[in-house]
Amino acid sequence: MMPDVTRFAPSPTGLLHIGHAYAALFAAQAGQFLVRIEDIDTGRCRPEFETAIFEDLAWLGLSWPQPVRRQSRHFAEYRQALDRLSGQGLLYPCFCTRADIQREIAAAAGAPHGPDGPLYPGTCRKLSDAERGGRIAAGAPYALRLAMDLACTAAGPLSWHDAAQGEQRAVPEQFGDLVLARKDTPASYHLACTLDDAAQGVTLVTRGVDLFAATHVHRLLQALLGLPTPRYHHHKLLVDASGRKFSKRDRAPTLKALRESGKTPTDVRALAGF
Repeated sequence: MMPDVTRFAPSPTGLLHIGHAYAALFAAQAGQFLVRIEDIDTGRCRPEFETAIFEDLAWLGLSWPQPVRRQSRHFAEYRQALDRLSGQGLLYPCFCTRADIQREIAAAAGAPHGPDGPLYPGTCRKLSDAERGGRIAAGAPYALRLAMDLACTAAGPLSWHDAAQGEQRAVPEQFGDLVLARKDTPASYHLACTLDDAAQGVTLVTRGVDLFAATHVHRLLQALLGLPTPRYHHHKLLVDASGRKFSKRDRAPTLKALRESGKTPTDVRALAGF
């Protein structure tokens, strides 16, 4: 049997920490290991962090084939996917700002919640084609949202398999009409990740359990875009002494700092549980 193709897909917005080490080592031991740079957020990504990612992974003893896929080089592919979804009548422009949405939710006195917080109330779904066209012609900024009810109807019942939790019925409607693209971000994480995994031939997606719910959306996009469905393994998260997951925001111990403190790759592998 052919080995699985796995990937580690960091964003170069900071230095890798011990939680990243766990995720990379977990993926590497599960199959043929690829690295992907998720640099679609060009405003926050930095080349020095990308260089540091490669240095840290190599220091850990990992290797991967070249060239590395970088999301910033594939905007045209993401646009093609958006055009395909639009052609199916599944996207609509949303002109609401975050403040607009918060006001709408507050006025509704309790909007339903999904994995990412309150669901979008559907304000711009009510606009006529003429009004949408007029706003776009006037240069109003907008995002592209997925009409979730129509998308679920088009796709039909779906499922996916997680190695840790078994067969799952896809429930993407829990996310509501989510954004697939913005003016400053040509594709959302959901869309870019789904397309990238298919383009790279990934057969086993390993990632933290905090992204478990996102897989419901990815399974829907696979169905709508005619993409293969990999298997999934959502692994545990490393946490600090207070029980919080390690993160860049909370200044988790970086691999660079651990290396400079005298830790060896073997030491760090052991700290990560390998």
